[in-house]
Amino acid sequence: MREIVVDTETTGLDSRPVERGGTGDRIVEIACVELFNHIPTGRHFHKYINPERPMSADAFAIHGLSDEFLGGHPTFAKVVDDLLDFIGDAQLVIHNAEFDMRFINAELERLGRQPLAIERAVDTVQLARRRFPGARVSLDELCKRFAIDLSVREKHGALIDVTLLAEVYLELRGGRQPGFMLDSQAAAVTQVMGAVRGARPQRPMPLEHCPSPEETAAHQTLVASLNQPIWLRT
Repeated sequence: MREIVVDTETTGLDSRPVERGGTGDRIVEIACVELFNHIPTGRHFHKYINPERPMSADAFAIHGLSDEFLGGHPTFAKVVDDLLDFIGDAQLVIHNAEFDMRFINAELERLGRQPLAIERAVDTVQLARRRFPGARVSLDELCKRFAIDLSVREKHGALIDVTLLAEVYLELRGGRQPGFMLDSQAAAVTQVMGAVRGARPQRPMPLEHCPSPEETAAHQTLVASLNQPIWLRT
């Protein structure tokens, strides 16, 4: 199964055009990481984008992308074909999917393109809330919960955040099983994760395994059905 983890940075919080009562905020950075069967392949897409409008002070404080810096980069219209080619028909993985999908579709609408269906997006906020009811589920908090290194994240950035989100998503899905990875897949993981953040250390302590009552019962049933298991032989 092919999935694309997506993150954006914007000029503000309201993607609605001014003529519709909004502030006309735009995307200024977009990044995507490709997963295949929940494993990073090493392929990623990343662009800074000239929003053709001023940056809000609040947004600048979050990601530090200035009007001067973005003015030297292409507009969304120049990168849209490459973006859509990279995404293809894959399922999307987004933290707070409604926000990013709203901005992406607003950009597509400006260009007369078909919007992306919200149903294509897996929202990692919702996944985290189901797994950890009542807990805080910001990307920072989830990285801390899973002992994912945040040391390079001085400010928000789509490429850094999407790489962190890919790791969080894999943990929310049950964690990676490196023993089942081919050498080429393991190298791809190192490439995409290391390119942004450098190699992160091994987790100092394993995460506690928390099977559900149903999983525990199924395991006990399986063990009871075994004929002379090796661990009971004398």
